[in-house]
Parts: sequence; structure tokens; C-alpha cells
Amino acid sequence: MRFLLEWQGVTRDPKGEGPQSLAAALEQLEGFEVPAIAWERDVLPARLKGYEPAWLDTLCLSGRVLWARLDAPKGSVAGPVRSTPIALLSRAHLPLWRAFSQRQRSEVTLSSSAQAIAGQLTERGASFFDELMRGSGLLQAQAESALGELVAAGLVSADSFGGLRALLLPMESKRRLAARGRRIALFGLEEAGRWSLLRPVAASEDPAADPAQVEQIAWRLLQRYGVVFRRILTREAPWMPPWHALLRVFRRLETQGHVRGGRFVAGVTGEQYALPDAVPLMRAMRQRTPDGALVSLSAADPLNLLGIVTPGERLAALPANRFVLRDGVPIATHAAGEVKFLVKLTVPEEWTVRNALIRRGTAAPAVAQLHS
Repeated sequence: MRFLLEWQGVTRDPKGEGPQSLAAALEQLEGFEVPAIAWERDVLPARLKGYEPAWLDTLCLSGRVLWARLDAPKGSVAGPVRSTPIALLSRAHLPLWRAFSQRQRSEVTLSSSAQAIAGQLTERGASFFDELMRGSGLLQAQAESALGELVAAGLVSADSFGGLRALLLPMESKRRLAARGRRIALFGLEEAGRWSLLRPVAASEDPAADPAQVEQIAWRLLQRYGVVFRRILTREAPWMPPWHALLRVFRRLETQGHVRGGRFVAGVTGEQYALPDAVPLMRAMRQRTPDGALVSLSAADPLNLLGIVTPGERLAALPANRFVLRDGVPIATHAAGEVKFLVKLTVPEEWTVRNALIRRGTAAPAVAQLHS
């Protein structure tokens, strides 16, 4: 776990900052779905120094990055936006991810308001929020609720991440801000840019049977983890290519000299493949003296691999759950309001770990409004 923490920039010193560092972090996390509320509250601030929401808006508005739900809702009715799994990905790679995720997509029952907004987008194409309100004849609260329903169903996205951010801000918080005479552009649907439908991708065959498409996914998994083996993919989406398809690609890439095969992680059975740049980092990690550094992360973070690559029980990947690592080893979890220590600690150490579990990441002040 120490290697993965450094590979994804969580323990890197100094951490990156600014839109370009954010773009590099998103390249590693591309295609991994995280509950919408956790992206700016937990995941991105853990990897970037002084994270600012405007950085993500800049990448989205430039057309480089797109946010969307790839996974299909579990039932016929979409759930709340806050818990909706959202992926951040390169707009150019959207067809690739949609080709895999749509294999298991089912029909979702929409309300009349959501159908009206979807009808407007089908008829008029990408539209601004005020255009959707006028065209559908819905009140602002109705149109906002309808957009939230369409986002949760994986049917729409917006030019800016501000569109999703606005849907995450509770209505009560918006009313309080309005009553104080405050207007935060970061949280206004009017400033979100255009909304558009995520149209189905035409696929004549199973993309998992196409070695070229599987190879693209394989490279993204290598970028995400540095080293890939079957067990580490447990938290990836169920619609990802099966391991046997990925294994054929990894073996070919090793033969071509693009990746390294070997036994990089102790206690893991089966074949393992790593990027050449990751191998010396893993070797250096084994020789590094532990410094006792604590890292507190949300259980929704992609690095929640407790019970998967570490011994012990798994921790449900819910945004409210948290865990603490010391030198890459899990030592405590917080779930359902209960703190559980996984190793023996002194009383002062327990106090420090409790504070680390409760304390949020260094989210930007504007993002903190989401939780007021």
C-alpha cells in the first residue's frame, strides 16, 4: 500500500497543484467511478495541494475532461445524486468506456419532469439550464430535480463540473445562502454551461472480444496502479474486461517489452505485471525506513483496498466511512459512527488516529459549502 499511496500522489511531497497536476491525477483515475459527493470532498484534495474547484471546471470547459455515470443503476429507478457513481475521463475516451459499460445497461423509469427535460435535449441538442426550463415549462426546482434524476440514471452530463456540483448542494443550503444575499457562481446551474445527452455508443460486438479495446483498458489500469494483478481489480466496475482477456494483453505487452512480469507484491498469487517505471519505485519502497506517517482517506477512494491487498476485513466503499494507514498499513477504520482499531495503540496514538479519522481532507472552502 505504501507504493500505491506514492504512485497516486497521496504521500508525494510536494504534492502537485494547478490544472495540469489535476489532469495528471485524473489520467490515473480515469474510468473509476466514485460517489459524486466524494470527488471534491475527499478524493481530489487527497492528491493535490490546495485543491480548487475552478481547476476541474477549467479542464471540463476546455473539452479535455468529461464527467458521467458509466455504471447502470441497480434498479429501475435511479438513486440520489450524492451517492451516484461518477467517473471523470478524457472526452476522447468516452466511446471506449461507454462501449464496455453499456453491456449491462438496463432501462430506467423516469418521472414526467425528467422525460420533459430529456425530450428537450433530444429535440434541441445541448442546451443551457434556462433554455431547458423555458422549453419544458418546468419551474426551476422541478427542472433541477429532473436534471438530477437524469444524471443519476447516467443519461446526461454538462460542459462544466459546476453542473454536478450545483446538484450536490442541498436545497436548504441554497436557500440559506440566498437569504444571506450570497451568490456563489461555483454552485449555480446557470453557470454550468450546456447540458447534453450521453448518447448510446453503437457496438456490433462485445468490446471484450476486441484485443485493441482491451489493450486500451489494460494501459489505463497500469497507469492507475503501477502494478496489476487479478485481486487488485476487485474494486473496478463489474463491466470491465474479464481477467482472462486482460491477461492475454499483458502477456503480449510483456513479450513486446512494454511491461514487466514478475512477483512484485508478496502474498499475492497469480501473474503480476508492472510498468517499467514502477519497478524501481517498488524496490526503493522496500528499502525505505518507516516514518510512522498517517494517511486518512475516505472509503470511497480508489485506494480503499482493505481486505483486498491487505489482510483483514473489507471496508464498505461509502463516502462516510474512513480509514487510516500508517506506513501503508491499515490501523483503524470509521464506519457507521464506530471507530475500530486494527492494531494495538497507546492512548495518545488512539487519540491522534481518531482525529485523523474524523478530520476531512484539505478541501477548498467553496467545496465545504456542500456539507453545510
